[in-house]
Amino acid sequence: MRTKKDIFFFRLLACFLCTGFVLHGFAQTQPQTPPHIVNRANLGVNDTIIVEACVEPNGDTIPCSWLEDEYVLAKMTRAQRKRYVEWTRLRNAVYVTYPYAIKASKVMNEINAQLVNVDDKKKRKAIIMSREKELKKEFADKLTQLSVYQGKVLMKLIYRQTGNNCYEIIESYKGKFNAGFWQTVALIFGSNLRQNYDPSGSDHDMETIVQDVERMYGVRRG
Repeated sequence: MRTKKDIFFFRLLACFLCTGFVLHGFAQTQPQTPPHIVNRANLGVNDTIIVEACVEPNGDTIPCSWLEDEYVLAKMTRAQRKRYVEWTRLRNAVYVTYPYAIKASKVMNEINAQLVNVDDKKKRKAIIMSREKELKKEFADKLTQLSVYQGKVLMKLIYRQTGNNCYEIIESYKGKFNAGFWQTVALIFGSNLRQNYDPSGSDHDMETIVQDVERMYGVRRG
């Protein structure tokens, strides 16, 4: 008998295999250069306190100094602990699944390029099936090792990268029947293949984490 997790991943795999972990080299983010520090060159007889000066971008020179870092430790409130746990869980899920979303977008673009000007249904099906077998061999085991939560995050990220939710992708490549079948299974287990991605709303935290990942590895959308 298939478990809830098995059925979930069959659904997720169907979405992933119908689309298209390669991160483009590491890119070090250069730290912001602090203001140039200069010492007062000419000191008068009444100057008793020597301070450093900073030259501002607009050319002004002002006295400035730096204080040593101080660390304040305090216990988290229950709400803060909950927020921290949720954020950490989401961040870890994004780190694990984001490369798969990149691959999904890449494969989707490749399939679409192959299908251009191909009107024969049998030829189109053959192209899609060939890529499906290739992706199953490469990713089936890896996807089934994801947790259910990570799988849901992956579906969100696939929408972010491709502009289509999983229902639309399955419908486009496998037809309405398959899309409807997997959507029914998703709804039974409390999920939804039609879920979209709202970077400025409910998915703001996820978008913030993804942008951090992109800056870290030099990944560009498009």
